[in-house]
Formats: sequence, structure tokens, C-alpha cells
Amino acid sequence: MAQKLSHKKTFDPRLATLTFLHDYLGDAIDQAIVIYFKAPHSFTAEDVVEFQCHGGSVVAGIVLEALIHHGARLANPGEFSKRAFLNGRIDLSEAEAIAALIETKSVDAAKMLTRQLKGELRDFVLHVRELLIEILAFVEVNIDYAEEDLPLNMIENIRVKLDILAKELLKTYESSKRRQGLMQGFKIAIVGKPNVGKSSLLNTLLSYDRAIISDIAGTTRDTIEEELRIGTHLVRIVDTAGIRQAHDVIEKIGIERSIAAIEESEIVIALFDNSMPCDNEDKEILALLQNYAESKQILMVLNKIDLPNHFETQHLGPDFIALSCQSDSYKLTQKLEILLDQTTTDDSIMLTSARQIEAVKKAYENVLNSYKLLGEGELELFAFHINEAIHSISSITTAFERDEILEKMFSSFCLGK
Repeated sequence: MAQKLSHKKTFDPRLATLTFLHDYLGDAIDQAIVIYFKAPHSFTAEDVVEFQCHGGSVVAGIVLEALIHHGARLANPGEFSKRAFLNGRIDLSEAEAIAALIETKSVDAAKMLTRQLKGELRDFVLHVRELLIEILAFVEVNIDYAEEDLPLNMIENIRVKLDILAKELLKTYESSKRRQGLMQGFKIAIVGKPNVGKSSLLNTLLSYDRAIISDIAGTTRDTIEEELRIGTHLVRIVDTAGIRQAHDVIEKIGIERSIAAIEESEIVIALFDNSMPCDNEDKEILALLQNYAESKQILMVLNKIDLPNHFETQHLGPDFIALSCQSDSYKLTQKLEILLDQTTTDDSIMLTSARQIEAVKKAYENVLNSYKLLGEGELELFAFHINEAIHSISSITTAFERDEILEKMFSSFCLGK
């Protein structure tokens, strides 16, 4: 097909060739660079030709039309990555890293995903798998040759290995759960009672009037979500409806969505009004946030400090941020950037998909179950759980048994890649 489009008879592998491309009628349509990657020296390990035409959808469209006329077809979503996987060029962890790298919204996430492309996750999986197989081999020897003399310290050695494994798996699982926001963008919810300035704060952070502002309590009836770059992170910030006891049906729905936004967010900005005393509505919000104190980063923010102080700040603790969102939000954005940067200081392996996280979780649970059975002398059941752990951890990098699972995974890729 490259020969038909270029009217050239040969191409030297891996050499950039400047040539004219022609449509199916023979008319020249562009002067482009053509590179021939001879199998197996390509991304998919198959013969591949790359056309580097001039930018714009028209020229690229004409080139595609000419190729289709000569018998080609458009690639399915994820098809190139799937072919690379099936031909042994990449494993599943690297394939998922490619998909996540295309969609990532963080510079730090891109760096972590590149580490996966270099095989860091694959090496971790191989390390865990080899350790599990070594443990399984010891135990199966004990099952098969129970009457033979075996080292007295074998059980203790297995316990030591299981302890190491459990700690590594748990660290990887918990670290990856904490940093999930790196992939799709961390979510930040602004919450508070009506009329404390939540919409004003959103507008100030975005540097334009996204939300309607008025002195009427309950103006915001639904959540408003926008993307915002803070430092190297692209975050999703949510302005929520004021939380209070409401009798209006629509306002009640808005408040329910506000509480849902808290549950879905990694960081919560709790906003309070400096010009008003701390009332029951404020105290109810503080009580509500106590339920999330261990699972989320909560920033206490006292707004409207340009007005006379009437709010009892002891309710907010010593680390609250005081500002007037009408004029400046620098202290808040600085604090948010510090919190977001802290998520990238962890050097442990990062799992990039829910599938990988679930696989490590199952492996960890089976290791814990096996530890208990080892102490009870139930070696057959112990071996079963170790086998389950091996299957779970191996699924991160190796093929599933059913083709339709592969189809589902690669279909989520962008078109072509």
C-alpha cells in the first residue's frame, strides 16, 4: 500500500523517506515522510508503515481514503496495543499504562506511568510471584513427603516470607488507592452552609464567573464541577449546594448531591463565614466532616475576613486558612498544591487501574488466609490460597483465560492506539 501511494518500488527499513503521496486516481495529495518498520522491529512486532503527512484533517483524511481504497481498514480502538500484547511485545500492565498515559491529567502521573512502561510493575509482579511459588514448593514438599525428615525451621521461614509479602502487597494496595486521583484528576469539594461564599470561591479559583452569586441563601441548588490546574495537577473542583435542613424538595436533592460530592472527593474545603457567629448549621457540618476525618484531607477555611469577626475560630482548630475569596485565594491554592504534591512523594509501585488494584487486594487477602491455615497445619488449604494468590498477582501482567475479557479491556483505548 505504501508503494501504491508513493509510486516507489522499495523502502529501506527504519529509514525516513521523503516522497509524494497520491490518491487512488494517481493525483499527488501531499509530500510526506514514509518510514517502513520491518517485523519484528515495530511496536506490534508486525510489518508497519508510518506516514508523516502535513497537519490538518483534510490531508490525513485523503491519505486514509486512499489506503482504504487499496484494501486497508481503520483500526479498532486499542488494536495496535492489543496486537503488541498478543505478539509478546508488551504485557497487560504496559498496555494499561499506555491507555492511562494518553488520558492522564497530571505531570506526576505521566512520570509514574512511564516507569510502568519501563517494566517496573512487571518486575514487582515477577518478584511477588516467584516468592509465592517458592513458598508453595516448600509446602507441597511437606504434603508429599510428610514422613521424611524436613528442616525444623521450614515453617518459620515460610512465616517470615509471608510477612514480607503481606507488607509489600498492603503497601502497594493502600498507596495506589490514595493516589487514584492522579490518573483522572483529584476531586475537590467546596462545602458549607448557604451563603458562606462557596460560589465566590469557585469563581475566584477559576478566574471567571462560572457560578451565579447572590445574597439569597440557597442560590446554588445543584453541584457545579469544573477543571482547574493547581501546580502540575489538573483537578476537578466541585461547588456544592449549601448544606442545611431544607424543606424544599429540589434543595433537598441538591444537599444530597453535596454529601455525595464529599464522599467522592479526595480533598474537602469546608467554608465558614467570618462575619457570622458559629451556629447550629455550621456545627452540623463540622460533625458531618468528622465522619471523613481519617479518609480525606479536610481544609478548614474562614471566608470574608475583610468583614468584622464574629465567628468563634476555636471550632476550626489551629490550622484553618483565613481569606477573602472576593480578593485573594493564594493561601488556599498554595496549601492545595502542597497536599497534591504529597501524593507523589511515595516511591512504591503504583497500580493504574481498578483491575490491578483488585488483583493485588485478592492476592493480599489470600496471603492472610494462608498464614492462619499454616499455623493450624492445614497445608492443603494453605496451598490452595497460595495458588489463588499466584493467579491473582499474575493476572496483572499475563493474559486472561477468556478472549472476551481482553476485548473489553482494549476496547476502552482511544481509536487506533
